[in-house]
Amino acid sequence: MENIHILLLSILQGITEFLPVSSSGHLILFSKFTSFPDQGLALDVAVHVGSIIAVMIYFSETIWQVIRGMIKSKFLPDMKNQGNRLFWLIFVATLPAIVVGLLLKEHGMEEFRSTKLIGWTILSFGILLYIADKLGMTIRKVEHLGFLDAILIGCAQCLALIPGTSRSGITITTGRFLGMERKEAAKFSMLLSIPTIFGAGCLVGYELFQAGDMGTIIEAFDGITYSFIASILAIYIMMWWLKNFTFLPFVLYRIALGGYLLLESYGYLDKIAQ
Repeated sequence: MENIHILLLSILQGITEFLPVSSSGHLILFSKFTSFPDQGLALDVAVHVGSIIAVMIYFSETIWQVIRGMIKSKFLPDMKNQGNRLFWLIFVATLPAIVVGLLLKEHGMEEFRSTKLIGWTILSFGILLYIADKLGMTIRKVEHLGFLDAILIGCAQCLALIPGTSRSGITITTGRFLGMERKEAAKFSMLLSIPTIFGAGCLVGYELFQAGDMGTIIEAFDGITYSFIASILAIYIMMWWLKNFTFLPFVLYRIALGGYLLLESYGYLDKIAQ
């Protein structure tokens, strides 16, 4: 794979991972609308790993709070300890995605990479984000979440296994329906990405190691590096934006992109051109 291909994919991933627009959908569409070949699932996961490294650095203070809380409670549940409590909320919210992800891996996921499906998911879940952002109250923070809230957000995250849904988008949408502040919903969504993407990265990394394909392994490390740089910039911009503004620009972008993809998939663009 050409280095410019890896670089462009990594930048695209870094920019879109934490915006509610679907990074996986954009990665698939990149090959469909350019001359570059489909990069495959392995590189998709690799550039996602670069993004979670950025999350861990941005939220390093929160992660240290979790580590200290777990050590203080001897790794046992202690809901009075905020760090410990956050760990168990993330743990509970991660379980549904692990179960569904393993089931889908057994049955294959290639059929989910169609332009038509991505068009529908980008459009419909964009509209759902608008509804949640419009109707949801802004009174709850991460520390106000309970285990039922975590389970609901975790179940919603499973939908993101379908490209175009957006992992950050659907978890933020659910958080907004639960009354979370925009910035707090984004924060929990990003923290939740760490175990989910880390697990997927370990599985793909193990498969690459077993295959012994050094070329692909080097490409994966390049993708991680480039994606990390783009992701850390995107996180700072996203969190600044949510202090002052709503999700409306992302909703409008999703509606426009989803509408275009559906028109193209069903052949209406050709008819219009004629």
